[in-house]
Amino acid sequence: MIDFTGQAVVVTGAGRGLGRLYAIELARRGASVVVNDVGGTMHGSGADETVAGSVVNEIHAAGGTAVVSHDSVDSPEGGEAIVDLAVNRFGRLDAVVSNAGILTSIPFEELSADDWRRMLSVHLDGGFYVSQPAYRVMKSQGYGRFVFISSSGGMFGQPLEAHYAAAKAGLVGLANVIAIEGQRHGILANTVLPFGLSRMATNTVGDPEAVEQIGFLKVIQPELVVPIVVYLASRACDFTHHNYSACAGRFARVFVGLGEGWLADPETNPSADDIAEHLSEVTATEPFTVPGSIFDEVFGVCDRLGVNAFSQ
Repeated sequence: MIDFTGQAVVVTGAGRGLGRLYAIELARRGASVVVNDVGGTMHGSGADETVAGSVVNEIHAAGGTAVVSHDSVDSPEGGEAIVDLAVNRFGRLDAVVSNAGILTSIPFEELSADDWRRMLSVHLDGGFYVSQPAYRVMKSQGYGRFVFISSSGGMFGQPLEAHYAAAKAGLVGLANVIAIEGQRHGILANTVLPFGLSRMATNTVGDPEAVEQIGFLKVIQPELVVPIVVYLASRACDFTHHNYSACAGRFARVFVGLGEGWLADPETNPSADDIAEHLSEVTATEPFTVPGSIFDEVFGVCDRLGVNAFSQ
């Protein structure tokens, strides 16, 4: 059994929905959990301290250990306070599940600068404000796990959600770099793209009666997302820089592949007409590789050109 005894875990946005389930399962497996949530609406307004408090009470009633955090992730001070709470109460910080988020559905042409900024401030900025101080603690320990909750909406696109999609895709970029820089310090970072019936899903559909009628929504029970998140937050996870989709009990790796492409003759200056002529090669998705970093792509091109990337 995957066990978190002696470990401290922060879960942001843990007052409701998926975040609540992550926190409860982690605590059930022995983790001391910081349950963070401001208790706002799905659109990001208001606050209710009882939301996170009720989850802490639920964990305590089951014999677990948890502490409540009402700090907002959308400021450096809030992120620091969340991490400090974990360290001050539990003496360490082993994992962060970066789950806090809001959702509003707005057509792209109607999206205001305030709408854009607010969405990024919670999802993307919040991910950074919590993970940076957590990373410093984990680096000093020589161990840590980050699980960023991204979205297929960010990876593949979702209508009416340009701001949400951009923020969630940004978390993948953040996780990629933490994975690369953190690996030698025992810090691993992965992302999960969940499908779960929660406030976000029902808000997207809009019509409460439609929620009852849509077959897909009946099979994306939020409990079915929990296993992959808990695994990635655990010591059992020994890989980094991966993304996983969790949908209706199907767990699958999501990756960005790089096609082999068309390589122009180094003695020529290719034109747009050459692109048109070789378009089938340029757009082919096979064969492909999954680069571990930007350097893998650069070195791969240099190899094909017969160029030493480190010399003139």
